[in-house]
Amino acid sequence: MAKIDFRDRVAIVTGAGGGLGKTYALELARRGCRVVVNDPGVTRDGHGPSQAPADGVVAEIQALGGEAVANHDGVETRGGGESIVAAALDYFGRLDIVIHNAGILRDRTFAKMTEEDWISVMQVHLNGAYYVLHPAWQVMRDHQYGRLLVTTSVSGLFGNFGQANYAAAKMGLVGLINVLAIEGAKYHIKVNGLSPTAMTRMTEDLDRSKAPSVSRDPAHVTPAALYLVSEACQESGAIIHAGHGFYGRLQVAHNQGIFLGKDPVTVETLAARWNEITDLETLKTQEASSGYLAHVYSLARSEPDRI
Repeated sequence: MAKIDFRDRVAIVTGAGGGLGKTYALELARRGCRVVVNDPGVTRDGHGPSQAPADGVVAEIQALGGEAVANHDGVETRGGGESIVAAALDYFGRLDIVIHNAGILRDRTFAKMTEEDWISVMQVHLNGAYYVLHPAWQVMRDHQYGRLLVTTSVSGLFGNFGQANYAAAKMGLVGLINVLAIEGAKYHIKVNGLSPTAMTRMTEDLDRSKAPSVSRDPAHVTPAALYLVSEACQESGAIIHAGHGFYGRLQVAHNQGIFLGKDPVTVETLAARWNEITDLETLKTQEASSGYLAHVYSLARSEPDRI
């Protein structure tokens, strides 16, 4: 396979002052990409801004002979998102790639979770994606090309103790990925999700006692991120899990289901058929909700009297 490079491309990487974002930014630069290194330099819970993380990564890229500029705005406001995108256009004159990697954690059980814990995490992860991707979307539509990579998580897809806010935001991003993949098709904009697992400043002090003894180097995630934002990747709407040397696809799916007739049924009738309704042996995937509804309508037409 031909080498994947990013010459003449410009990328924004949010949360690129350390951890996963840093590895993405450095590898993009090594492969010829000009990079906006965005990071407000806050702590894991969103406090204490510093310019040092983003500036340090820019210095590393420049030492490699690459081109990069630092941006210290937070993604949690519309103005911040617009400023991040403007940095790419002001310094490099174009924008081809956005990796939305910025995030914070406010982990608590739901009973102890405050409104601030909930809102702050939503604001960075979910609203932050809107604030950054929306102005970028306009640029990519006009340019008729774009690659967007949104960071989601198995916490959202499958749940994780103490992360109701984080999981809700990450599952919300799955919905965003699904819709943007559909809407971006005619503009040659590919939109995918990445579910990473690595040891970073976000996760370094979390309990890993039950984790297998495998490498947690963020560099294991980087190849998946770069492929998904490359011109070579023609996938859109995919969610790839990467970490520890493992790579796989995650997918929202539905089962075959059953049709119980054109008239409303009783709850007892539904309960009697519950095992068929919830059967997982017939899982299917769809590229859009319209495909799922077409399946439902087809089943209704083919089995009109099945009770």
